[in-house]
Amino acid sequence: MKCLIVEDDFISRRILKEMLSEHFDCDIAINGEEAVTSFRLAHEGKHPYDLICMDIMMPGVNGQEALKRIRELERSLQVPPKLEAKVIMTTALDDPKTVVQAFYQGGATAYLVKPISRQKLMNELRVLGLL
Repeated sequence: MKCLIVEDDFISRRILKEMLSEHFDCDIAINGEEAVTSFRLAHEGKHPYDLICMDIMMPGVNGQEALKRIRELERSLQVPPKLEAKVIMTTALDDPKTVVQAFYQGGATAYLVKPISRQKLMNELRVLGLL
């Protein structure tokens, strides 16, 4: 399976990659613009991502906007809903407004608050049917 880690913080990227590498072929994007480009290129190459772990707060194009663009790309490519990438939004913010935006406005599949432990991440992957 294939995963895209979208995170502007080096340490967070490294931790996520260490946790996910045993189950996924992981690519890295350091901002939302790179995430959208990586997503588009993966579809063009016929190897779309099964999972995207995306930080919400990033400079430039943030995670919410990147997810909106990714979901628009999926619709334009006529990706069936059950084959859409699973998207786990990650953030240090644990406030209801951010959760509502991630799920109801952005189309996120799941939401994890940092720091992300291996157990929390693996449990979420099981719930999403990726493990």
